[in-house]
Parts: sequence; structure tokens; C-alpha cells
Amino acid sequence: MSDTDLALLDRPIWSALTTSQRHLAEGGPRALRYPVDMTPFADMADMSAESFAALGDLLSGSQVAALFTPEPVEVPAGFKVVLADTGEQMIGSPADSPLRDAEIVTLGAADVPAMMALTELTKPGPFARRTHELGTFLGIRSGGELVAMTGERMKPGKFVEMTAVCVHPDYRGRGYAQALLAAVARRIEARGEIPFLHVFSSNTSAIALYERQGMWIRRRLHVTALMKQA
Repeated sequence: MSDTDLALLDRPIWSALTTSQRHLAEGGPRALRYPVDMTPFADMADMSAESFAALGDLLSGSQVAALFTPEPVEVPAGFKVVLADTGEQMIGSPADSPLRDAEIVTLGAADVPAMMALTELTKPGPFARRTHELGTFLGIRSGGELVAMTGERMKPGKFVEMTAVCVHPDYRGRGYAQALLAAVARRIEARGEIPFLHVFSSNTSAIALYERQGMWIRRRLHVTALMKQA
């Protein structure tokens, strides 16, 4: 892949909303966001006062805009920072990890309550009632209960982000996360696209898991969530 292609990942939200997911973009030339019932992700064309004003125009009430940027965000007056952290952007093809005692299934609209319950329990990151519409989501059930899942979210150019990697605490250690990541990655690659993901820098166990599966850290990004001051 070329440096030009990889540069899309420096601003993955902006890149996704101006390429493969432009049909989902809300906003204008200075600020864009996903529909809030999909994800709180947003970004701006630059960090100018005009762009921040445009971002503010997209937010109402207690709505939050979550940005992934290569540099720290200097938030102007009129906004409140609710999260400022860093994440590792990892890229690569997770190795196959077959399961012996479970079946991977495709999840859909009927599974949304179970998906939201699992993400509320495991806290993999923002997950809303329409997040599943951003791409394919795969899961594993046990006794009729959804106990693990992973899916697709941002799509900057030919890259596809794997997301919502979560396993119920009672079912960890069985290889479910590895198997689901590999299954999602195979679907992405079958379309001629490239899998990647984001993980908070502090989540060293997850980073180690992804590295064991053959992924590597491309770069660190700054994660900033903000809302308008009341």
C-alpha cells in the first residue's frame, strides 16, 4: 500500500466521511459527523475557529463529538472536553483462529438489544442502536445469549476498521475474540479491503493480543471527546 493510501488513516474519521462513507456524513465542508444514533465520531477539515464553529453547529444538547487526530486538540472556549486520551492504530491481517466448541453467526437488527447489553457490560467503546448498520457484525452465542462479538465501523478509502471486540467476562479465555477478529478480517479482505483497528494505549493486554495475531502498531492517535458548554 502506498504512503498516500496510508495517509487516509491519519484522520480516519474525516477520511471515511469523505470517501467510502460519505453517504452517511452530516455537516458541510468544515465539519462532518456520523449520525448520532450510529456513533459520536466527528472531525473537521482543520483546527481553525471557523471549523470549530461548524462542529458546534452540528451538536445540540448533551451530544458529544469524538475526534481521532494525529495531534492533540486545542479546544477553544465554548466547548467542554469530556475525554482526552490516546489510542494505538493497528493494521494487519489477524491470523485465523478456528473454534471447536462454538459457531460464529452474522448479527442483524433483531440482535441490537443483545449487542447493546454486551457492549454496556464490556465497554469496548461507543455502540448505539444503529452502529450495526456501519458494516458486518459477527457474534457467538451460548445458551441463546450473545457472549462475544466483533464488527466493522469506519471505512476510510479501502481500509475497514474492526470494532466492538468484546467477550462476556464468563466466556473469556476461550479464543472467541481471536476467532471473531479473524473472521471479520477475512470478510474485509475478500472485498479487496484492508483491516485495521484502534485500541486505547492503556489497554496493553488487547494490544498484546492483536500483536500475537500478526497486527502491528502503525501510529498513535489522540482521542478527544467534547461537547458544547451549556
